[in-house]
This record gives sequence, structure tokens and C-alpha cells, in this order.
Amino acid sequence: MITPAEQAVLDRVDEQLLVRITQNLLRAPGQNPPGEEAATVSALSAAAIELDLDVVATRVEPGRDNLTITLAGGNGPGLLLLGHTDVVPIGDGWTRDPFGGELLDGRIYGRGASDMKGGLAAALAALAALRGVELSGPVELAALMDEEETGKGIRAYVEATRRDATADGGDSGGSGVGGVGGGSWLGCITAEPTDLQTIIGARGDSYLRVEIHGKSCHAGNPADGANAIYGAAAVVAEIERLHAELAEAPHPLLGAATWSVGQIQGGTGGSIVPAECVLVADRRLLPGESPEAVLDDLKARVAALELEDRGLSVELAMPMEMPAFLTSADTELVTVTDAALADAGGPRLPLGGWTAACDGGFVARDLGVPVVVLGPGSVTDQAHRADESVGVDELVVAARTYALTALRLLG
Repeated sequence: MITPAEQAVLDRVDEQLLVRITQNLLRAPGQNPPGEEAATVSALSAAAIELDLDVVATRVEPGRDNLTITLAGGNGPGLLLLGHTDVVPIGDGWTRDPFGGELLDGRIYGRGASDMKGGLAAALAALAALRGVELSGPVELAALMDEEETGKGIRAYVEATRRDATADGGDSGGSGVGGVGGGSWLGCITAEPTDLQTIIGARGDSYLRVEIHGKSCHAGNPADGANAIYGAAAVVAEIERLHAELAEAPHPLLGAATWSVGQIQGGTGGSIVPAECVLVADRRLLPGESPEAVLDDLKARVAALELEDRGLSVELAMPMEMPAFLTSADTELVTVTDAALADAGGPRLPLGGWTAACDGGFVARDLGVPVVVLGPGSVTDQAHRADESVGVDELVVAARTYALTALRLLG
């Protein structure tokens, strides 16, 4: 049941404003790699300043900032809205301008429309609609860089938040610490594209880099060398066996953890036995899985291949890891958010799990804050695809949901 006070806030969610912010964000480059978030950060900052919200940019790397946009409230716990300002490279196959922000038949087109500039616009519109409302705590939109690559933005944000909590005399161990108002976060909504379904768990992700070192020689006498590609082939086969093993023990909500070899490079020519070969594999993580344990397991499996007997050596590293999370269905954040989504006109989908990974896992693991993922657009049908788009109606429902959740948590 929506109260008159809540309806007054929902009525202030401005569809034209939502469309304009989304289009402006899409017209600002943000591809990563190479790390072009600056234009998107500038566009989002300008929109927030125009709406008279508090804006702070924090440098993470030269030309690459995290942005926090805050609607002040009381000194109590607040609500964190989480997003990222980078998008994947444009890629091929577009029939529309990927930086055009074209509005056609109720959809806005451009790279990042679903993942996740539409979510950023919806979060900002929610903050605008909440202006003038007395809240017990702040609402903050954290728009972070580098989510699509190695997560430098969320790592910097978590580190700064924990440091600030420690300086204020809080618990640096992470138990719902927050970055504003001296309070804590009651919860975090990550505005990634979920088809407007409330997601209570998501798999994590990690990249593993395997370097095989051998010895080059003339291919006419291959026994004089040590073929690094042969060693890589043995490692790939072992990873495929690991993937099959994991498939036998799926998580009831998130499915199985997975392995996938996505890149391999080695050799200099067909007549030369290759001395070097590098492969990169993706390992999706389940809640509670330790990235360190995953790396150690692969090291043990590779050691069992006894590649050194073939004159080969192997180096393994995990250059990126993003934790999984799982939030209990009866957590206040979940029940309030999902009810707000229904009241805001959402599709009334059941609580779900996500096979993708997102920055919310860091908030859950490192700050001890309950997390849900909920946003406009589709990670399966739109994200990372040519002619990516998002529906204006989805933007409106998402903005109304964020605003209504804040009212009910902080009212």
C-alpha cells in the first residue's frame, strides 16, 4: 500500500529528466579498456550539481575518478546505491550510433544503456525525487570506475570507507560501516541490469593467468626443445576436467561454479618450437569460496601434471577477483526493496540469483552490508551487445523503486 506521502515522492520521478540524463551519459565515452570513464563522470557530476546534490570526486588513477553523490539525511544509518561509470568497448555489429543516445519507440540506444548508465540515471532521478524529504540517514550514489576490468574503483572505495570508519572510532573490520554522516549502511542496492528482478545472490569472478615456459628450437628437431604450447594444452585439458567436476555440485540459487579458458597466446612461427605460452581463464566463484583456495587448487592440479619432466615450468597468478555474495531472503533490505519494486510497478518476479558478478560482492564481504542487485535493462539480452538499449518504462520503475525503498528504510 502506497501512502499519500510516498505517492508525492513517486510523482516527482521525472521521466523527461530520466531520459535526458541517460542520453547525456550515453553520449559521453566510457569504454574500458582503455579507461575512458572521465567523460561519463563529468556528465554525471554535472547532472547531480544541477539537481543541487552533494558531489565528491576522488582520484583513483590519473584521469580516473570515483564519484559519490549524496542526499543528506539524519545521523542514522543510510542507504547506498552502487554503480559503475565504465562500459565495455563498443565492438562490432552496431546499426545505431553507440554514442548517440537515440530515443526510439520507448527505448534509448547506446553502449552502456543497460550496463549500466540507465541504472545510474535512475539512481540519480531517485535522489532528485527525495529532495526535501526528512530521512533518518543519507542516501549515497557511489559511481565507481573500472568495474568492467579489475575493480580498482570498488577496492579504492572500500578502503576509503573502512579508513574513514576507523578514523571515526568505528570497527574497521566491516560490519555495516558507511562513508557519510558518521552512520552505517542499512543496505546497498547495486543498480546493475536485472530485468527489474530483485537479485539476492550473485556469483563472483576471478581471472587466472598461466604462463608456461619452455625452450625453443628448430621444428625439424623438436626433441631439442620443450614445447610450451603442449604444456598449455595439458593445462587447458585439466581446467576442462575441473569445470566438469564443479558442474556436479551446483548451488541451489546460483548454479555451479565454472571454469572457462578465454585466451591463449604462444609461439612465434610454425617452424619454431615455442618457448612461451600464456593462457587466461575465467573462474566464477560461489558464496564462501576463497579465491586463494581456488588458486592453490589449480596450482596443485598443474603440479600433478609433472610438466617439469618435459622441461617446462609454470607460473600462476590471479590478477583479478570479485567476491560472490548471498543475502538472506528475510533481510529487511530484501523484503523492503522487493515490496517497493512491486508497488512501483515492477514485473513481480520471484527473488533470484545472478550468474554475473558485480561490485556489490565487495560491499557485502568487506563492509558487512547486505546487498541486492536491482536495475533497469537486461544483462542477458542487452549488456555487452551491439545496439544495446534500455526501456524508458524500466528506468521509471527503477527510479521509483529506489526512492520508495529509501523512504521505507529511512522514513
